[in-house]
This record gives sequence, C-alpha cells and structure tokens, in this order.
Amino acid sequence: MEMQPKPFVWQMIKEAVEVHGNKTTNIAVRDWILEHYPGTNVNTILNQIIVCTVNHESRVHYKENNRPRRCDDIFDFLYRSEAGKLEMYDPRLHGLWEIAENEKGVLLVKKVNESRENKKDEVSFGSGYLEGHHLRTYLAKNLHLIEEGIQLYVDVFGNDGVEYPSDFGPIDILAIDKQGRFVVIEIKTERFTDVSSGQILKFRNWVRRHLASGNKVRGYLIGSEIPEHIRYSLADCDDIYLKEYNLSIKLKDIPGISDLDTGSESSSEVRSNIRSFAQTA
Repeated sequence: MEMQPKPFVWQMIKEAVEVHGNKTTNIAVRDWILEHYPGTNVNTILNQIIVCTVNHESRVHYKENNRPRRCDDIFDFLYRSEAGKLEMYDPRLHGLWEIAENEKGVLLVKKVNESRENKKDEVSFGSGYLEGHHLRTYLAKNLHLIEEGIQLYVDVFGNDGVEYPSDFGPIDILAIDKQGRFVVIEIKTERFTDVSSGQILKFRNWVRRHLASGNKVRGYLIGSEIPEHIRYSLADCDDIYLKEYNLSIKLKDIPGISDLDTGSESSSEVRSNIRSFAQTA
C-alpha cells in the first residue's frame, strides 16, 4: 500500500489548531503533532508557529517573511493572544496586519494604519545601538554564515532566540545546532573590553544550567576585530569560537553642480533653484 506523504509542518500546525477548536497553546500544538506525526523536529514546530503568527514580532527573522507584504498569505493563519497561546487569525477580530519596513529599512510587524509613534522599533537611537540591532537581525536571518545547520532556538512559549532573556540580560542570539545542542552567540559592534569575554562565558554557563540540563553548550563571540586581550582571555575555552565580520559598502557617482547647467539657465539660476528646493523639501 502506498504511504501518504507527510504534510508540511505549517500544515500540521494548522490542523492541530483546528482540531483544538481554533484556540489552543503552543504546547498543545507541539504534543498533538508529535503524537500524530512522530519524528517531527520539535524546534521546527516552534519556529513554524512563529512564522505563521501574524502579530509575532520575531516572524521577520524567517525566510518566509523577509519582505514587506500584507498578512494574507498561506503562512498567515495564527494570532498570538498572549505568550504561549494561539488562535486562528481572523482579520475581523484581530485587525489587518502587515510586514513593513521602517525608515531605516528594518522589517517589523505592525497593524495596518497603526500609528508609527507607538512603535518601539522606529524610535531613533544612537548609531551604535542601531548598528548592533541591524547586524543582529541580519545574522539571525542568516545563521548559516556563522555555522551550517544551526537554527534559532524557540521555547515552549513561542519566544525565539533573538535577544533571549537571561538572569544577566538578553543573549544576542540563542540557537540550536544539528545535534540539538545550544549555541550562544554574542555580537559586539563597539570596542571590546575585558568584560566581553566574561559575558559570553556567563551566558554559556547560564544556558547550560537553566536550559541545557547540564549538557555541553558552545558559544560564538563576533566582532569587527577581535583584540589580542580577548583572544588570551578565551584561549583555553575550546567551546568558545571567535569570528570577525566585514561590512561591504558600494558607492555610486552623482552629478556635479556643473552637470546641472542646462539650456539658457545660468549657474546662478540653477543654484537659486536648488536653494529654493532645499528650503521647501
């Protein structure tokens, strides 16, 4: 007898929520899928729940949602009423949602026509914070650049591993490798201090005790340039890896002022027009 192929994980999730009367929890969905589709990867289930939840801020870290769009696709069928709780998305009850870009080009989840003043993602911060935020977001979407096969950790409440909370502050990225082991990733965009090496070790040990049940936890410390004193501090830690990143910038030529002279307009007239435009722009 020919075996029926397994549905995609997002289809399993949709089926599980419908079976539970369109309102349920992350844990109930996970347990139902494991019972009816044995062998399904637990972390994939939790990741796909985030992918399909229209109001989950972390869904933009996944390839299915890596562009601005209205939430009316096959991956837009869940709504998060509170941490760990799910229901089928109904635009009439929950409003219209979208994936949008802010003025910095960063993707975010928002209600259609939602006031921008209330979006914390769009508040203007110092350049250092924005740079770190952009790099963290990019690496969370492209974890293969750090190590092949790792993916974001997602806990049973649907919280993913981007700025994952710990007793000592948020971990930049918390991931899971192919063997299901935790990987702590810390990103530095400013100058390294001696505290930096202690921070990655502190987060590694916290994850080992509180999430990994004492099992081995690895870590990556990433910066634009790893100074010698950090290398020495971590030299005997064979489970902490150091990586440096390079940023590439492309430039394009723009017309000079002299290139703007056309027809009968004199240079002074052109400059006058430019000043007038600048004052009204």
